[in-house]
Order: sequence, then structure tokens, then C-alpha cells
Amino acid sequence: MRHQSQEPSPEPPFEVGLRDGLAYARWLPKGKALGGVVILHGASSCKEKHFEFASAASQAGLAVVVFDQRGHGESDGPMDGRALEDVATIASLLPADLPIALRGSSMGGFMAIAAAKLTGAAAVVAICPAGPRLLLAGLRAEVLGFPVDLVAVTALLESIDLVATVAALEVAILILHAEGDERVPIAESRELGAVATHPLSKLIVVDGGDHHSVQHDAELHRQSLNFITEAFGELGA
Repeated sequence: MRHQSQEPSPEPPFEVGLRDGLAYARWLPKGKALGGVVILHGASSCKEKHFEFASAASQAGLAVVVFDQRGHGESDGPMDGRALEDVATIASLLPADLPIALRGSSMGGFMAIAAAKLTGAAAVVAICPAGPRLLLAGLRAEVLGFPVDLVAVTALLESIDLVATVAALEVAILILHAEGDERVPIAESRELGAVATHPLSKLIVVDGGDHHSVQHDAELHRQSLNFITEAFGELGA
């Protein structure tokens, strides 16, 4: 089994605040930023769970913002039909002249893929992305544990075919998944990886592990950041 490597203690954000009822934390690198990253957490999680990646991304020269999705953390109201627009709202906190990447875990991985076109993202990192059918099942069974406008979010999820969305993406996508994931079947990521068309796109499968281990592995953080910066570099080639 692959052993999880650990990050050093993360640096705190330089700013926390609210934008349209969404609680966020933001980092800026020393010197000119190479690009920006929006980080999306999973169901029943919160922005603080991803501070270590945000800090690492800032130290790698990227501007970073991570936020609580509605129904989570310090953000206002239940999750509703604005979920993808919320990603774009938070992306607007990054400097306007920078290319951006979306990096999401589980439900956040789904959001990152689904919001890529809307935000004009140049790269996507999706960690064990949960498909809309799996998310719908969890919401209807009330096992995901966060407040939600079920009618509005059901309509949103039913409108998205994640495989078709990945196949249509013209940007690089990195998919990370642990073989031991007990919540999201790895077959879902294999299907997504098979249809990704950008030359830089790839699927990394980690031996063993579980649903959370890939999200917090320092070596995979480094690989994700290398992938993002390579995708940004392609824009200037």
C-alpha cells in the first residue's frame, strides 16, 4: 500500500471574507503570480480542510482562493441552484489577468469539472470526483449531511452528464483516485479518464488508500501543482 506523505503546517491566508454570502480565504504568492487556483471541498467538508494545499499552491507561485460552498462552513443558506455560478463568483476574486485552474475533491471534483467552461478555467484537477447520480442518491437518502434546496440541486445535477462534459473539455484535466476509495467507485474516474482529449490530461490511480487519502498527500499535491503550472505554460507556448 502506498504510504501517505504529509504536508508541513500550512501558512494562514492573507485575507478571509464574504462574497455574495460565500465565506472564502485567499492567499497571494510572493512576487508575480503564475496563475490562480480555486479550491472546492467535498460534501459536508469546509474550506479549512484544504488549507494545506492552498498554502502549498501559494508557495509554488499561485494566487489561491478556497471557499465554503453553500450549506457548509460559514457560507449563507443551503446549497441551491447557484452552485456553479458560485464557483465563478469566487474565481472573480483572483486577479483578472491570470489563467485559472479549478481543483476539487469528491463533490468538489464534480463541481470543478462542471464549472470549468463557465469560469474559463485553463486546467482542472478532480480528486475522486463524485458523479451526479451518486450525489443525487446521497442527497435523496439524506446521508450527505448538509442543508440543501433539493429541488434546485436535483435539477442542476440532472442537467449534467459528467462523461460528456469531460469529453467536451478543451482544457487539461488531471484525475486522481485511490483504488481503495470506499465512497466513489474508481470505475467512474476510469471512465472519465478514457474520454479526456487534451494532450496533458491524465488519470493517476493510487494503490490502496481511501476516499480522503489522495486529497491530503503531499507528493500528489506536488504533482497537481506541476500539472497546473505546465497547463498554464502551454497557454504561452
